[in-house]
Amino acid sequence: MRKISNTHRLRRKLRNRDSFFHPKSPLYKWFVLANVMVGTFMVVLDSTIVNVSLPKIMSSFGVGLSTIQWVITAYLLSMAAMLPTSGWLADKFGYKKVYFWGLFLFTLGSLLCGLSNDENTLIISRIIQGLGAGIVQPLGMAIITREFPLKQRGLALGFWAISAAASVSFGPLIGGYLVDNFSWQLIFDVNVPIGILALVFTIVIQREFISPNTRKFDYIGFISVIIFLPVLLFALSEGNAQTNSAGWTAPYILACFAVSGVALAVFLTRELTTENPLIDLRLLGDRNFGMSNLLMFLFGIGMFGSTFLLPLFLQNSLGYTALQSGAVFLPVGIIQGFFSPISGWFSDKVNPKVPILTGMGLLVLSFYLNSELSFLTEHSYIMTSLYLRGLGMGLVFTPLSTLSLLTIPREKMAQASGISNTIRQVGGSMGVALLSTILTARVNFHAQMYGGSIQSGSQEFQGVTRHMAYFIQQHGGGAFTTALRQAQSIVMSNVSTQAFIQGINDDFLIAAVISLIGFLPILMLKSKKKVPNGLDTEHQVHMME
Repeated sequence: MRKISNTHRLRRKLRNRDSFFHPKSPLYKWFVLANVMVGTFMVVLDSTIVNVSLPKIMSSFGVGLSTIQWVITAYLLSMAAMLPTSGWLADKFGYKKVYFWGLFLFTLGSLLCGLSNDENTLIISRIIQGLGAGIVQPLGMAIITREFPLKQRGLALGFWAISAAASVSFGPLIGGYLVDNFSWQLIFDVNVPIGILALVFTIVIQREFISPNTRKFDYIGFISVIIFLPVLLFALSEGNAQTNSAGWTAPYILACFAVSGVALAVFLTRELTTENPLIDLRLLGDRNFGMSNLLMFLFGIGMFGSTFLLPLFLQNSLGYTALQSGAVFLPVGIIQGFFSPISGWFSDKVNPKVPILTGMGLLVLSFYLNSELSFLTEHSYIMTSLYLRGLGMGLVFTPLSTLSLLTIPREKMAQASGISNTIRQVGGSMGVALLSTILTARVNFHAQMYGGSIQSGSQEFQGVTRHMAYFIQQHGGGAFTTALRQAQSIVMSNVSTQAFIQGINDDFLIAAVISLIGFLPILMLKSKKKVPNGLDTEHQVHMME
């Protein structure tokens, strides 16, 4: 009797568990949201956690900025290549299955990154990571928009944005702590246990969904786009590289631009003429969707590029440790996570363009404040700019995501979310490559300008170095000639530091200008009209402008 009772009790528990995870259960979509948030947290984490470790990785491998930027760019590029492909894979093989294998690839890539012993192995491992991330992020967004009705979509996407915001906050902080106290390899190893948990949650919670209308795979579009992006970014990053003495006129640089141009022409022609495109560019003809993605592209250039710059400035110019430079980003994600659901709820009630315009204005102001940095910049000034950045991101993302998908049919959601994430990641890749190239060029320019202003035979230079030499000799001892050479070296080192800081400032100013251009597509967005209560989702969608 006791065995029978235990068996009934076990069956009752299993039935209760199944009822919670049953698609008809009112709690099911919230369990799915929580599961997707775990995957999104991991993916975004690796877009931010690496930034604070770049100086340590550079010194560990003995490489320069033009090489180490590929640790970030390779991740973003491979992610961008998989974003449009993930929609087709999910339609063909099932959302749950493809999402699971995306998480598996990401976790495997994280493990390989932690085992890397040179820059080439690390970059290849980051590519594997990016391939998995390019599957997880768009499918997560598509799964949420499919499970939640229109009236709850803004709120759901707001909570989804919390996971990204938490990664923005805790990624640099966790990375800085691990780099300072252990090793940079651990910033990748932390993903492995989280990835295993996410894999288990996916198996237990999610239901399978396979689209009944699967299109043919566009091999020509896929090959052309994966040629266009890496070759273009390689040319941009190598234009001012130390190993390239010929600069932008080097034959291989010109050849790369030519190849990328041809690949882009093939890609655009193919996507606009075939019945089954890899990326349905015709969706960009929808005003809201097209303008939102233009804004996302500009946002990606400014945000990803500037996030790449700030840890370099803090560690190389102000002497911050990796943990200290990571800690400054903590409020950004907290503020973004707090305001994302609020802005989502607010955009469901009023014109979504209001929080978007306000948020972009705060982002522009944040970048402008960062363009006034110096070696005397106080911590409170840096934090003020980051507070504004977190608030701006919290106001922009959720209403923009809701507005961009407002008139997109449900069967096109996976394709649309793939396009949105692809364009944002391409913008991020362009931002990192472009701003790092501009940084190298502007640092060299300012170093020449400042160095040319120093006349070694002038009385001012000789007087300064002589007084410094007396001070060095008095406190350190040694010969006066040795102290004089040390004084001259200190002066030239200060010139290099000032040139680097000014180059960082120029980059932030460019990021502010690029973000300022984003006001144009915002003004062209159409806001939704209020509809009578009681209409179903499909009627609401058709009544939107």
